[in-house]
Amino acid sequence: MKTPYRSLAAVTLLATAALRAQAPAAAPKPGPEQQKLAYFAGRWNEAAEMKPGPMGPGGKMTGTSNCEWFAGGFSLVCRSEAKGPSGEMHNSLGVLGYDTERKHYTYYGTDNTGMGGGDLSFGQLTGDTWTWEGESLMGGKPIKGHYTIKQASPDSYTWRWELSVGGGPFTLIAEGTDTRIK
Repeated sequence: MKTPYRSLAAVTLLATAALRAQAPAAAPKPGPEQQKLAYFAGRWNEAAEMKPGPMGPGGKMTGTSNCEWFAGGFSLVCRSEAKGPSGEMHNSLGVLGYDTERKHYTYYGTDNTGMGGGDLSFGQLTGDTWTWEGESLMGGKPIKGHYTIKQASPDSYTWRWELSVGGGPFTLIAEGTDTRIK
């Protein structure tokens, strides 16, 4: 009866020593795709022109945003405020990341208007142009969005936002320029 216990004790000691000898797994590190998101890190001023349409009256829009790395360096967390033709438009929170399994960028955003309560968009980077697509509901109707960002310099980019409401054609909602605050 003592032999099985001795064997069990010997196996336990050997297994414990082998487990201690293994190096701990290294924490994952952001890859080149996540590093490309660094372009958006920092504080930005926005100047845009809203078009009359489903998002409200047309006119000038201004805003600021601040994007900071989330712990680990895999995602950027962005907080934004904007004012438009009717005054304060929105405060928003967005998270930019990269889905390594699906091989595309992700944007999850929400704001204080009650619209887009957690919308997810998917993006691609081709050269200096980011293209984002997402789907949501507005007034019970499905909407599809296209958001295109063109990097003009290390410290500025231009953008266009287009929507299709209820399966209709895409129409320009707004376009503008964001400039890094130094």
